[in-house]
Amino acid sequence: MTVWIMKPEIFIPIASVFLIYTARIIELRTKRDTIRGPVKENLTFRLFVLAGTVMVAGGLVEFLIRHSQLFWPTFVAGWLCAFFSFALRRRAIAALGKFWSLHVEIRDNHQFVRSGPFRFVRHPTYFSMILELLSGGFIFNAYWTMMAVTLLFIPALLMRLKLEESALIEKFGPTYKDYQQETPAIFPYKWPSTK
Repeated sequence: MTVWIMKPEIFIPIASVFLIYTARIIELRTKRDTIRGPVKENLTFRLFVLAGTVMVAGGLVEFLIRHSQLFWPTFVAGWLCAFFSFALRRRAIAALGKFWSLHVEIRDNHQFVRSGPFRFVRHPTYFSMILELLSGGFIFNAYWTMMAVTLLFIPALLMRLKLEESALIEKFGPTYKDYQQETPAIFPYKWPSTK
């Protein structure tokens, strides 16, 4: 008798989500050549990690309780979200270089970056996080879990945006305010100006 969880229609979605989550944890722990600065707060980072963990654990529970199986359209959509999430985050990390941080950290010699994905959105990493959360929800067909995670993630994201935007305005003043007017915060809904 085949073990139920080893059936491809069950195993493939579970293995996929755990592969994506494991790759993300490895990425989080990667040492980077960055300049350290004072960390403004730690709560939002912890809430982001919690949201990702709840998406994986809750999505798995929902997938198993509902006796869901591999559904190719949402499976492919989930993997596309994961791929674009990782690609976008890597480009953002490369554009920020030594100023990359998982926290709100403004350094004395901080540089204002508008290259790479920062041409299209002010916070590409947060857009990548949304794509990553969607990837697990789509692969597991875990729509109840996605709604629950939204209730945790959105307040944390709004708190982080408020802190980060304030810190950037304090550091870069009118230059950053102009950038705010020209460039969407998270969702790339318009083409960048050609200044």
